[in-house]
Amino acid sequence: MRPLTDEETKTFFQKLSKYIGENIKLLLDRPDGAYCFRLHRDRVFYVREELMKKAGCVSRDNLISMGTCFGKFTKSGSFRLHITALDYIAPYAKFKVWLKPSAEQQFLYGHHVMKSGLGRITENTSQYQGLVVYSMSDLPLGFGVAAKSTQDCRHCDPMTIVAFHQADVGEYIRNEEALL
Repeated sequence: MRPLTDEETKTFFQKLSKYIGENIKLLLDRPDGAYCFRLHRDRVFYVREELMKKAGCVSRDNLISMGTCFGKFTKSGSFRLHITALDYIAPYAKFKVWLKPSAEQQFLYGHHVMKSGLGRITENTSQYQGLVVYSMSDLPLGFGVAAKSTQDCRHCDPMTIVAFHQADVGEYIRNEEALL
């Protein structure tokens, strides 16, 4: 478990800022204590500093996980956000999409969001902006990237993709089935 290098921090914060903007500061300085991001086996963990210091006694080979995994660095050096970060990112999301009940299941199966399944979208969302996908009852379902801006969504065909799928809470079930 080590701190992120400058290049890793830059890549990670750029990805995170696509979803929550300047609210990254709120993740680090919380009222319940100071938190930090640490790298272990190409995965970035969000962990309380107090817990991180206690885990320093455990050797790297024996340490499997600590805190919450926010994502991982790929072999090419880019960062991929994991669904485990959803509970921490959703309250600070700047851009959101709400799905109609008929489209929720399709999104949870790993499909993109079509215009016909779009309930609402945050105003002034630009194309390729990071989104948090919600149900109409304000339950966070996953992450996405805007395929169309808010203005383009108003005038497009019902079968047009308006948000690309990135990750969803249904991944737990799909990954479990793959392991069986």
